[in-house]
Amino acid sequence: MSSSGRPRPLSLMFLLGMGMASEKIDCPSRCSCQYLEVNCTGQQLEEFPVDIPLDTRQLILAVNSISYLPPVELSLLADLIYLDCRKNLLGNDLDFTFIGVAKLVYLDLSFNNLTQVTFNTFSHLLSLVVLKISDNPNLVSIKKDAFANNTWLRHLDVSRTGLTFLDTHIVQDLPSLRLLGLSDNLWHCNCSFLDFITWMTESSVHFPDADNITCYSPEALRALKVPAVETQLRFSCLTQLYKQDYIFLCLIGFCIFFAGTVAAWLAGICAVIYEVHTSKREEEEEEEEEDT
Repeated sequence: MSSSGRPRPLSLMFLLGMGMASEKIDCPSRCSCQYLEVNCTGQQLEEFPVDIPLDTRQLILAVNSISYLPPVELSLLADLIYLDCRKNLLGNDLDFTFIGVAKLVYLDLSFNNLTQVTFNTFSHLLSLVVLKISDNPNLVSIKKDAFANNTWLRHLDVSRTGLTFLDTHIVQDLPSLRLLGLSDNLWHCNCSFLDFITWMTESSVHFPDADNITCYSPEALRALKVPAVETQLRFSCLTQLYKQDYIFLCLIGFCIFFAGTVAAWLAGICAVIYEVHTSKREEEEEEEEEDT
């Protein structure tokens, strides 16, 4: 019945019923759905859920056992801007996985099994602002050009991974970067890492949990805060030579000595040849004078 006391048209009631039914059908099994949001947190999922509404803007897959994100199925969610995949089993190669979700702004891949980040991992996410790849203990490599296309990236977290080194250009070339998580990694504070430490001290980027950004090696610098070792490391790198440096200098010295010896030998041979040739020419001239 309507508010006026008249019966509600059957066609309208039918359409409303169909709309409610279709809304239930569109929601993946074991997930909850709201307007433009699908939440599958803690549902013991082992595979990417099916029947996700194509207009979904926010997808939460946290705390499951998903080991693979299918690029084709994911690309159907062209309007997706928020993806939370923390605490899953994602790892190995994620290259080209996110090729179809170019509008993505927030991506959380923390607490997974990532091993490396290459240019093709996130290069298609041109709108990415927040990227969390912390707590991936097997993450040991981030390529120099990994974030070359992510110029809008403001928040990057690589804390608690297996990283020992980070190229300065990786973060230096991110014009929008404002927050960078680096704590509890196995930083190797050697001369190669000096440029990055210098960038940290001069940058306006904020480093949360800065007290736990410490050197893991060498032993003499272990547990010291990374920015605090800049002066010590700079002095060490500029005044001390390592074993490989002495080997290099010895090789250079030997090459110079060998080249000098060869040059002197060739010069001596040339001098002897010239002297012999001059002597013969003088003898020939003397013989010609005697004959005349």
